[in-house]
Amino acid sequence: MNTEPWLRGILPDVDPVIGYLMRSSQHIREDIAGLTEAEFNLKHLAGSTDRLCTYLEGHQLSPAQLEAAARETEPGGDAATWIAAVNQSLDRYEAIIRNLTPEHFGDIREVGRRRLQTTAIGLAIHIVEHGQRHTGQAITTCRLKKS
Repeated sequence: MNTEPWLRGILPDVDPVIGYLMRSSQHIREDIAGLTEAEFNLKHLAGSTDRLCTYLEGHQLSPAQLEAAARETEPGGDAATWIAAVNQSLDRYEAIIRNLTPEHFGDIREVGRRRLQTTAIGLAIHIVEHGQRHTGQAITTCRLKKS
């Protein structure tokens, strides 16, 4: 049995908090890699990660991102397409958090149209927590469809 990413050792030259977030992102990638059906959770995982990364960078969503979010429940695409989209959004996430240093963990970030405030580290943690939740839902949904 393969060791889960969070138990594969400490990433050298990376803050321990950021290293754990990197391992969590890796865990999402590995868990979705074998999915064979496209479904809402994969689409949402790709789109929501992208949107949350925009907030993590300190920006608000673009009109294109808002439009894409509104279309997330529409059917379409295959599993490979959405897995690639998830991996692309996780690439963006990992690039952002690699540059997130402890002195900026407490930086304020505003989320959504109401600009609800959180911290940069809180948002970075939420992104992988949210990702793990939808990964589990995607796996369960695909297994239920097979039975």
